[in-house]
Amino acid sequence: MTRSLLMFAVAALALFAGASSVLAQEAETIGLSTDWQWGFQDAASPVMSDIHWFYDVILLPMMLIISAFVAVLMVYIMVRFRRSRNPQPSRNTHNTLLEVIWTGVPILILIGIAIPSLRLLYFEETVPEADLTVKATGHQWFWSYEYPEQDISFFSLMVADEDLEAGQPRLLTTDTQIVLPAGQVIHFLVTSEDVIHSWALPAAGVKTDAVPGRVNDFWLQIDEPGIYYGQCSELCGQLHGFMPIMVDVRSPEDFEAWVAQEQAALAGQSEVELASTAQD
Repeated sequence: MTRSLLMFAVAALALFAGASSVLAQEAETIGLSTDWQWGFQDAASPVMSDIHWFYDVILLPMMLIISAFVAVLMVYIMVRFRRSRNPQPSRNTHNTLLEVIWTGVPILILIGIAIPSLRLLYFEETVPEADLTVKATGHQWFWSYEYPEQDISFFSLMVADEDLEAGQPRLLTTDTQIVLPAGQVIHFLVTSEDVIHSWALPAAGVKTDAVPGRVNDFWLQIDEPGIYYGQCSELCGQLHGFMPIMVDVRSPEDFEAWVAQEQAALAGQSEVELASTAQD
């Protein structure tokens, strides 16, 4: 009976691991988290790749080592210095060597974490020469976008549940998407017209506040074409949870075709508006 239960448990774990692997592969192509996902989304930008490295190589091992050391030390103390073994408690008040160790070692650990952390922050904050500029403006409760160099602008609103098509994720799908060229450096400008919002795209390692009366900026480079999802990540009011971000990354050729299509549509719309005005 015990052997059967063990085999069943192993089979269930294998099935779960296989399903998680499939979901992870799907998420990699669309920049979307999966059910029961424990870690970060797969890195889609150089910044997110460095965040993965910093967490996997520096933070996680450090946390595991410290947690294991503290756990072992606590067990040792509870066993070695329990009441039955030490009816007369120690009268020691301090130990100079121990105090130097538990002060000096954490300082060295923090310095070891700070050096790659500052390097990562510098890499994130230093905007390289950009191929494209995009401005995102937060509103209660939607985003609007502008491409100043291409003279393109539009609103981006969440698609209601009843209007979703097959395969479109709930609360993350928008009626219009930001379109970006793959492999190019994008200079993002972020602001708000009412309250503080936050433009966040997890797969790219981006989260920047949109503050009224101020323009924050960051840079973004996504190498693989696909759909990437994010959300407003600053509590901004009643419909805070209904401000999704949907980024459509295309090849540079497809991006240029999209720009031409949008410019032609805007030009046609302007001609119609001028004709209507003249008739009035």
